[in-house]
Amino acid sequence: MPEDKINAKIGLEIHVPLRTQQKLFCSCPTNYYEVEESNVNTCPVCTGMPGIKPHPLNDTALETAVMVSKLLECKTVSENIFVKRKHYNYPDLPSGYQRTSEPVGRDGNLEGVGIWEVHLEEDPGRYDLKTGQVDYNRSGVPLLEIVTAPDMKGPEDVRNFMRELTNLLKYTERIVDVGGVMRADVNISIEGGAKVEIKNINSVAGAFKAIQYELIRQKNMVKRGAVVVQETRGFNEKTMVTTSMRVKETAADYRYIPDPDIPPLQFEDAFIDGVKLPETPQSRKSRLMEKYGVREDYAQVMVKDKDVADLFEKLMAGGRIKPDVASMWVCREVLRQLNYRGIELSESKLSAPILSELFEMVQSGEITENVGKKLLERIIDSGENPKRIVECEKLGRVSGVDELASVVAEVVEENQQAAADYKAGGDKALNYLMGQVMKKMKGRGDSKVVGQLLKEALK
Repeated sequence: MPEDKINAKIGLEIHVPLRTQQKLFCSCPTNYYEVEESNVNTCPVCTGMPGIKPHPLNDTALETAVMVSKLLECKTVSENIFVKRKHYNYPDLPSGYQRTSEPVGRDGNLEGVGIWEVHLEEDPGRYDLKTGQVDYNRSGVPLLEIVTAPDMKGPEDVRNFMRELTNLLKYTERIVDVGGVMRADVNISIEGGAKVEIKNINSVAGAFKAIQYELIRQKNMVKRGAVVVQETRGFNEKTMVTTSMRVKETAADYRYIPDPDIPPLQFEDAFIDGVKLPETPQSRKSRLMEKYGVREDYAQVMVKDKDVADLFEKLMAGGRIKPDVASMWVCREVLRQLNYRGIELSESKLSAPILSELFEMVQSGEITENVGKKLLERIIDSGENPKRIVECEKLGRVSGVDELASVVAEVVEENQQAAADYKAGGDKALNYLMGQVMKKMKGRGDSKVVGQLLKEALK
């Protein structure tokens, strides 16, 4: 049975760390991803000491939960939102339970995928299975959990949805945008069978590969007549296989109870209405078109990655680059190089000052487009100053007729068959000869001057 014919239902539980100064129920800092020493961002609250009471729930985290809920078109729940204790025994959970709120938002939608709920919870610590050591720096950090309906049918659907969601969340500027910090649990069932959960996948690529493997595994089980059981599995990104961790718990196994130390939340209408929404990709697209005159297709491409759109606006802030030049080069050449390498903009060595130097030289005619493209291939990995490279390696545009004429004559002499083909009406031969001239000139020749000289030499 081909993978695209599998009758699959896939849903996600996405855990998003929020950018706050303090943890959800205490005043400890939240920058665990920047701290090398274990157990320094801790206090009696986030390490679960007996008799210690939680602080009032973090206001910024609460506001962010409402903001994201509204962005996902959810209905905001306004009263009697209990914070509950979700009980399970694991070394990374010092109190023996995880505090998790009831839904702040329900019944939303993003790109045709239903959003069942949005709620807050505290992050557990980190347990190293190899050493047995636990680091509680992360314990108690505010997490936003977004639970989708099982509306996705395959890995491509999941990849598209996660990219859309991640980009939308970036626009809030309220999330911790560090590789491997955002985590997803994937729930998969096929042919109406039991739901299998794959835990703690920390990248879009990881989710894609895990789902590919799991669909094939379950399909093969059904073919053999085996029963797919409800369980929790882990995904190994090195071997690209899922492995069983435990039989899946049900809600009853967690023994949810309202936390007696935290009163239920109630939101006044004024609070909900006062949570201002950030600029969204669609509203930014309209603004880029209106403010800078960017083509619609380029604007659409840029807003799909907030970092790319930010880069374009930083280039515009310098006042040296024309919008049409910047948008074309960013959307065509920069993204082409990133896609070729399979990396994000943040993983490259590119910056607005570096690209501004490059685009300005192309825009002024100091270098040819071919040289510009070659420079981009180099500086995206090296972060070198393109102007310095041009000066040191003498890569400036050559427009002088005398210098180019000698190269043209040399190329025509070396390519008599192509010259004859052009004279016989073969226009493609002229492009070939142009390419040979540019090769000898290392892309520095002025294409207009070269074209004119070739036509004169081939009369």
